[in-house]
Amino acid sequence: MYSGRLVWLERSIMSSHLKPKGSKFFYDVKREVYNEESFQKEHRRKGASSGDVDINITTIKHRVQFRCSWKRFKKVIFGIFPFLEWMCVYQFKDWLLGDLLAGLNVGLVQVPQGLILAVLIRMLIPPLNISYSSFCCSMIYIIFGTSHHVSIGNFFLVSALMANVLNKIMFNSGHLLMGTFVRGDFEDPAYSLDYEKALSVMQAVTFLTGIIQLLIGLLRLDFVTKYLPDTLINAYLAATALHVMMSQMCFIFGIMVRFHCGVIAFFYNLVNYCIALPRANSTSILLFLICMVALRVNKCIKISFKRYPIEFPMEFVLIVSFTIIANKIHMNTETSKHIVDMIPYSFLYPEPAELKLLHMIVCHALSLSMVSYILLVFIGKKIASLHNYNINPNQELVAIGLCNLVSSFFKSFVFTSAIARTVIQEKSGGRQQFAALVGAGITLLVMLKMGHYFYALPNAVLAGIVLSNVLPFLSTIMDLPELWKQNQYDFVIWIVTFLSVICLGLDIGLLISVVFTFFITTVQSHRTNILVLGQIPNTNIYRSFTDYREAVYIPGVKIFQFCTAITFVNVEEIKQLLLKEVDLKAVPLTDEDLRSLFIDNRSEIGEVPFKCACNCDEPEPPPRIAYTDHLENRSESDISSIDLFHCSRFEGPLMSRSMSEEQMVCMMGHGNLRNLNSKNEDVDKVWVPSHTTINSSGVQLLTASPSNNEHIESHHRNKHDPGKHSSDVSFISTVHTIILDFTMVNFVDVKATQVIRQICNAFYNIDVLVLLAGCHPLIVKNFERSDFFDAGITKAQLFLTLHDAVLFALGKKYLETPEDEPEPLIKVS
Repeated sequence: MYSGRLVWLERSIMSSHLKPKGSKFFYDVKREVYNEESFQKEHRRKGASSGDVDINITTIKHRVQFRCSWKRFKKVIFGIFPFLEWMCVYQFKDWLLGDLLAGLNVGLVQVPQGLILAVLIRMLIPPLNISYSSFCCSMIYIIFGTSHHVSIGNFFLVSALMANVLNKIMFNSGHLLMGTFVRGDFEDPAYSLDYEKALSVMQAVTFLTGIIQLLIGLLRLDFVTKYLPDTLINAYLAATALHVMMSQMCFIFGIMVRFHCGVIAFFYNLVNYCIALPRANSTSILLFLICMVALRVNKCIKISFKRYPIEFPMEFVLIVSFTIIANKIHMNTETSKHIVDMIPYSFLYPEPAELKLLHMIVCHALSLSMVSYILLVFIGKKIASLHNYNINPNQELVAIGLCNLVSSFFKSFVFTSAIARTVIQEKSGGRQQFAALVGAGITLLVMLKMGHYFYALPNAVLAGIVLSNVLPFLSTIMDLPELWKQNQYDFVIWIVTFLSVICLGLDIGLLISVVFTFFITTVQSHRTNILVLGQIPNTNIYRSFTDYREAVYIPGVKIFQFCTAITFVNVEEIKQLLLKEVDLKAVPLTDEDLRSLFIDNRSEIGEVPFKCACNCDEPEPPPRIAYTDHLENRSESDISSIDLFHCSRFEGPLMSRSMSEEQMVCMMGHGNLRNLNSKNEDVDKVWVPSHTTINSSGVQLLTASPSNNEHIESHHRNKHDPGKHSSDVSFISTVHTIILDFTMVNFVDVKATQVIRQICNAFYNIDVLVLLAGCHPLIVKNFERSDFFDAGITKAQLFLTLHDAVLFALGKKYLETPEDEPEPLIKVS
C-alpha cells in the first residue's frame, strides 16, 4: 500500500455476499488494496505448530517434543508388515475361492518354469534349490510386500544379465552359452571346481544385489520412481514383453541357438532363430498353437463368484493334461528332462556367499539391483492401477532386498516380479497375497513329491502359457496415435524408452530412458512461457490476448504472467522476452559506470576512508550493485544516446491495441476516462492526468486535480532517491507500470532472484514501476531470506492479487506521491 493510503468509503472488510440471479451467482467484496507489507501488519503469520504433545522435555538449549498414539503405532506396524493390514480385512467368503484357484494356477506354472530356467539363463542350478528359494522368497514378500497380486520369482531376463560374469568362467567350455547342451564330466576335479566357482560367483552377485536394495530401502532413496511417468512404465513393460517372447522362440520351434545378451542382443537372437528355422520341430509348433487357441477361447468364458469375476483355470488344465499325456505317450519335442539330467546335484545345502568375490561384481550387482527393483515396481503399479490401490515403492525395495539375500544362501538367481505368473494370479481371481501363499506351498509340495512327473512336460506348452499372458503388455503400442494427439513429449518418451530397452537391454535401456525422461521433464518444467494479459471488460479477470479477443490493454500498464518455475535455466530468456515486449534492450554498463555505482553505494552506507579493526571482527558484506545493465529503446537505430530513448507523453493511443476514450468508457462501464492534456509540450515532464474516474469491475477511482505547474522530473527524483543512478538522459515511456504475475510460479532459485532484482532496479532507474502480484508465501519468505528487497523493489510492491496491483497502478503512477497531491479515493459501487 502506497504512502497516500487508498481510502475506501467503507473501510471495514466485509465478508463476501453471494447474490443469485437466475442461474448465475454474483459476489460483492469490499476491502482495502493489500500488498504484502500492509497484509502482514494486519494479519500475523502463523508460527510452527507442534500439535498435541504427550511428552514435553525442556532444557536450556533445546526442546524435545514427542507424541505417540495407538493410531500412529498401528500405522507404523502396518507399514513395516503390510500383510497384517489385508489379513485384518480379509473376506473369506468372497475372496477365498478366487485366491485358491489363482494359487493353484501360479503354483503349477512355477514348477515347469523352475525346471527350464537353466535352459534360458544357461546355468545349471539344482531344481530343489530353486524351489526352496522360491518358497522362502514368496513367504518374505507376503510379509513385507505391498502389492496384492505380484508373484515373486526368478525372471530369466534379469538373471541373464549375469551372462557377462559367467562368460569368464566357462566350466562347460562355453557349450551352455552357445546353446549346445553337452553333458560334462563332473568326475573330473577341474570341471567340478569350475562349476562350483561359477555357482559361487552367481551367489555373490545375488547377495550383493540384495544388500544394495536393502540399503537403498532403509535409507529411503526410492524417490527416483516418483519421477517416472506411466508412459515410461508402459514402454518398458512392452519392450520387456518382446524380450520374453523372443526367449520363448527356442521352445516354440524346438530349436537351440547361441545365446546373446547385452547391446543389440535382441536382433542377434532374432537372426539366429531365423537361420535355425529350417530345423524347427513341427510337434512343438502344434502344441504351442493348441495352447494359444485354448487360452484365447478361455478369455471368452466369464465366471463370477459372489459378484467377483474369476477366470477359468485353463493353465492348470493344460499343464496337468499335457503332463499326463507326455508321461503316457512319447512326444518328439523338447522337454526339461535333458537339462535336469545334466545337473549333478538335486540339492545344495544353504551356505553364505564368499565375500572375497564381491569386489569383482559390484557394477553387475548395481545394475541387477536397479533392474530387479524397477521391474517389480512397474508391474506392481500396473496391476495396482487396475484394482484401485497403491503400493509403497520403498517397502517394495526392502522386500525384494530381503528376498535376494535369502535367495543367495540357496545359490539361486536374482528375484523380481515374474510377469507371466503375476498376470495369471491377477486374472484367475486372486484378491490378496493369500494366493501367493497357496502357490508357494503347491510349488514346494509338487517338487518334493511329484517333480519327476513334470520332467516330461513339453516346453512348448509352457511357452504358450507365457506368451498368452505377456501379450496384454503390448497393447500400449496400439495407443501410440492417441498418445501423439494428447502429448508429444510423452510420445517421445515412449519411443525412446521402447527402442533403448529393445536395442540396449533391460539395464542400459533403463538408464537411458530414465535420464531422457528427466531431461524431458526438466525441459517441460523450465520451458519459458510468458503471457501478456489484458483485462476482460467490467471484471477483475485478466486473460491472455492470444486466447481471448475481448481482453483489452490497460493504458500505461503491462501485465506479464509467468507460467513456470523461474530458475537459472530460464531466467535470462525470461529477461529477454520481458524486455522485448516493452521494446527495450539491455546494454551492459561500462567499467566507469560500475565504479560510479560502487562509490555511490559506499557513500550511502557512510563508509569512512580508513578504518581500524581487529581480525576477530566480522567482515562487512560488500556493497551490492543494484543493476548491471541500462535499458535503451530497441526500435531506435540512431547512434546518439539521446535518440536511443523514446520521449513522449503518456497517451493511450501510442500502445498497440490500446483503447480510445470511447472504448475505455465502454470497457470500464459508466465511469469517465481521464482527460488528456494534449497542450503540454515539455517532453522533460511526465504528463500526469488532472482528473480520473475509472470504473473497473465496480471500482471507481477519483483523483483531485493537481496543479498544472507540477513537474515530476527524473533528475529531481534521482536527487531524492539514493537507490537510483544519476543519468544525463531521462527515459519517459508510455508504460509507467509493469506488473509481473507470479500466481503460477512455485519456485524461484537464488540466481533468478538476483536477476529479477536487477530487472526491477533497471526499470526503477528509468522511472518505470515494477509490481509483483500473487506471490506464494513460500516465495515471499525466499525473497526475505535472499535479501531481495532494496530501494528498487520493496515489499510494498508485492501485492496479494493481480487486481490489487492493477488498482494500485491505476491509482498512482509511482510508489510515492508528491506531498501536494491529494490522496486518491477508491469507491466500490
